[in-house]
Amino acid sequence: MPLVISDSSTLIHLAAIGWLTLLKDFYKKITIPPALWKEVVEEGKSRVGAVEVEKARQAGWIEVVSPEDKPLLRLLRRDLDVGISQAPEGRKIFSTLTVQENLNMGAYSRGNDKRGIEDARQRVFKLFPRIAERAGQVAGTLSGGKQQMLSIGRALMAKPKLLMLDEPSLGLAPMLVKAIFQTIREINQQGVTILLVEQNARAALKLANRGYVLETGRIALSGPAEELLCDPRVRKAYLGET
Repeated sequence: MPLVISDSSTLIHLAAIGWLTLLKDFYKKITIPPALWKEVVEEGKSRVGAVEVEKARQAGWIEVVSPEDKPLLRLLRRDLDVGISQAPEGRKIFSTLTVQENLNMGAYSRGNDKRGIEDARQRVFKLFPRIAERAGQVAGTLSGGKQQMLSIGRALMAKPKLLMLDEPSLGLAPMLVKAIFQTIREINQQGVTILLVEQNARAALKLANRGYVLETGRIALSGPAEELLCDPRVRKAYLGET
């Protein structure tokens, strides 16, 4: 079922921070009513995000229709307000923006909280000094490891209570994976709850307090991470042991 957006501020916000692409990947199609299309694009071309909305329509994954479905996306905006943030699979950084500008986008939902945003930025730079050294560099020219650091840092700029990380080790060298996981542990020790989706089962279970094993979209096993590490079914299927 396509996702329906019926609120203009939500649509503009999601377009501005690049989340329309992520939602398209999950829902395949996004629909908006004609009145909203007129308000956002025809009457608000100067607003941040309007250009991205028009590009999405031209690409064919936003449709202007009169949907009967309920406007589910309002729940997503509420999630931002209560402190949920995500570093998506594939990093999804803004490649043409600088490191600093990417971090600013992560703080978009915090409004004019300048002091809080600056504190968050300094916290990110302390966690990831390698990107602090490249604050003015265009993000698309960073290495894969630094892009992953930036993706996590951008998510932290929203000051989340729950940080969702999707495959943070994907495509990284072993030494970088070790560094990223150490930083994730540090973030968790600072009081942020982590929801980690990770193909590296051994590393994930060593880091986690509790684990869930999914098979074809269903939870096959769950329990304390230490117990799952010792479970023979997990060791055989996911840890490469016989």
